Amino acid sequence: MGGFAFAVPNGKEPARYVQRTDDAHAGGMSAPAAGGLRSLAARKIAALVERAVAESGISCAVQLASGDVLRFGPGEPQFRIIFHTDKPLLGPMTEYALGKAYVEGQFDIEGDFFAMQEVRKLLSARAHAAIFLSWMWQLVAMPATWINRKAIEQHYMLGDDFYLPFMDQKYRFYSQCLFHTDDETLEQAAEHKLESMWNGLQLKPGMRLLDIGGGWGGVHEYCGPRGVDVTSLTLAQDSYNFITDLDRRLGLDRCTVRLEDFLEHVPSEPYDGVVIYGVIEHIPYYRRFCARLWDCLKPGGRLYLDASASIEKYDASDFTRRYIWPGAHSFLCLQDLVGELLYHGLDVVETKNETHDYDLTMRNWAERFDANREAVVAKWGDEIYRIWRLYLWTGSYGFHDDSLQAYHVVAQRGPNRGPRPGFTTRAVQFLRSLK
Repeated sequence: MGGFAFAVPNGKEPARYVQRTDDAHAGGMSAPAAGGLRSLAARKIAALVERAVAESGISCAVQLASGDVLRFGPGEPQFRIIFHTDKPLLGPMTEYALGKAYVEGQFDIEGDFFAMQEVRKLLSARAHAAIFLSWMWQLVAMPATWINRKAIEQHYMLGDDFYLPFMDQKYRFYSQCLFHTDDETLEQAAEHKLESMWNGLQLKPGMRLLDIGGGWGGVHEYCGPRGVDVTSLTLAQDSYNFITDLDRRLGLDRCTVRLEDFLEHVPSEPYDGVVIYGVIEHIPYYRRFCARLWDCLKPGGRLYLDASASIEKYDASDFTRRYIWPGAHSFLCLQDLVGELLYHGLDVVETKNETHDYDLTMRNWAERFDANREAVVAKWGDEIYRIWRLYLWTGSYGFHDDSLQAYHVVAQRGPNRGPRPGFTTRAVQFLRSLK
């Protein structure tokens, strides 16, 4: 969720000194920082950090490949950036370029990774034409179901033991958990997420529920023992295997899982409810999604949907598209989805902002992921660890500074298919919207 963020300090204080690492133990300083920087690398990083210092209240140290240490901001450094080569500082200072350099181990970041995010706003997030063109080609030319399978293969197939250690240990959710108070555990928040869904869909024993995405079986584990028949759809073989084993172990005879794309799903009879946790980010084709939703729900049946969101559809950084979410992934665009729901005869009965909940959720994930660093590096390598470390901390920060949002939406199928406008009407509406 979000792109790479390479951060720096704040407080209206410029870089204070350059210190040689071999003099550090003796307390020696070689030169005043801002006035005595001669190398291009030192000048570029100092200029970037000093801009950030003017806007935030943090402090940091930057160690250059030469061994010189630049100090910025008041007080003790909250984090330290250690460059092993000048290469990242000699090219374009973009989010993608610096993110790629971090992933490749050209520099390290020690200390408060969340505070490090403050400089992200100073880096261009979209400057790599090849990544944009590749994404556009997939979006326009490739079948939606092919794109979905490709994206799932790249993001979700590292193995259960990669994801499960950093998620909640009760229901294993990979979208926002809901916190009644900030000091609740992730596991408590996961239970609140299911309570919200149960109440929003007005579920009762004997009802039939479609779970789009499946994940690691949290909906089965909660709804199955309460008498609801759950059918989950997933594109990930690991997810299918996990849920199948979960159902067997817990005796969830009312639950089943299918290896199938929702866009191709044809139920034997309509469902009483549909839940889709986070997966709408992989189905940005809202018109097609809502048409299938109408066919899958009984009259009066309800949808419960949650996801991370952005104001502009398909708004994602180059780093995100290259390393995190390939294909046609899009954060939820709430206004576009609501429009299509209404056009397809689905009345919106509830919308709730859950941005703060996703901030807390991802911060919990990031802390747990960092705590599991040795195991991750040993099995998947340092590069995968660095990619996911950036992703989780930057995602949390994105919700913290409201560059990302999160919502849940509840909608109810009405008696009619809805006034879905044709091309001419939509063209006129678009022209009117320009005034």
